[in-house]
Amino acid sequence: MALTVSPRSAEPEGAAPSRVTAMMTMGVEEEFLLVDRRTRAPVGRGPRVIEAAARTLGPLVQPEFFTAQVEVCTSPTASPGALRAQLAGLRDELTRAAAAEECLLLAAGTPVIPPEHPLTVTRDERYGRMASRYASVLGAYDQAVCGCHVHIGVSDRAQALDLANRMRPWLPSLQALAANSPFDRGRDSGYASWRAVEHARWPTVGPSPLLDEAAYDRCADELVRSGAVLDRRMIYWYARPSEHVPTLEIRVADVNAEIDTVVLLAVLVRGLAATFRTESAAGAPTPQPRPDRLREAHRRAAAHGLDGEGLDALSGASVPAWSLVARLRESAAPGLDAAGDLSLVDSQLDRVRAEGTGAAQQRADHRRSGSLEGVVDGLARAVAQA
Repeated sequence: MALTVSPRSAEPEGAAPSRVTAMMTMGVEEEFLLVDRRTRAPVGRGPRVIEAAARTLGPLVQPEFFTAQVEVCTSPTASPGALRAQLAGLRDELTRAAAAEECLLLAAGTPVIPPEHPLTVTRDERYGRMASRYASVLGAYDQAVCGCHVHIGVSDRAQALDLANRMRPWLPSLQALAANSPFDRGRDSGYASWRAVEHARWPTVGPSPLLDEAAYDRCADELVRSGAVLDRRMIYWYARPSEHVPTLEIRVADVNAEIDTVVLLAVLVRGLAATFRTESAAGAPTPQPRPDRLREAHRRAAAHGLDGEGLDALSGASVPAWSLVARLRESAAPGLDAAGDLSLVDSQLDRVRAEGTGAAQQRADHRRSGSLEGVVDGLARAVAQA
């Protein structure tokens, strides 16, 4: 789903006009699961939930691929506080609409408990064509995956592609920070982000190639012409220019129950983008990690989250995952400092270090409760309390 309003936002109250003018805007899309209040299994009540929520939210709430899913998007803003308030408001409306249909709203990258009945693809002409053409991707899996996509306002597609190229080495650390899908349909997957594994069944999911605007157009046209994708909206690279609004879209994160983690991800992406925009203007070279290293860095991020070793995609060295996050923070620091976001990022990283990622919290809930139902209830509470 594309953001539906201009990527420029009004100045946050009390901010210096000169700084706000130069600040890039942020927007977030979140995909949620609907689960039955009694069984905690995914249920296809999305159309009714969306109809009810749309009375208040309008086009900010939309269907996803399966009827057991629902998606919302924020309006663009330059303020982390305003972004958090929007996310909380969207979640609150969806939680109420879901409760009226005897559902819990769940922020997890994959279903914790398996559905009792096969999931249904949303009645939509495009989704129908996707289900038909890519039936081998779906197989008998009935696999719903829920992500969190961050949009950053840019001047044009050329700038979006340049920033996407420069961000590639840092996206594994963002993926690790956002890992929130250890359980999948009744089992512990062994991964921190099993969504990353399941989502990769679709064509083009993965690191973006290094492309300028002309090369992007050639590549996108060839993907559509060859039938590899249905249309340009099916280019699911981890970083891509939006086809609808002037934004860079980062698609590497699981949806997270903890709303402050979502804000942290958006602010870090904005900090990286602002830093790299300045570096690009100064003529700094674009980093070019080897493709095999980049793939392995993402694999480790999905497998381990922030526990254990990650891979430095530029040097190929095994490095503690938290050290890679520290390097990410330092790389984003100029942009974060310019926006006044350094203290927010530092406090939220301290919180994640103390509490663990979403994946770690799900496993902790499982140990405490001794049941997958307890995991679902913890996830639902976190969304409802946002």
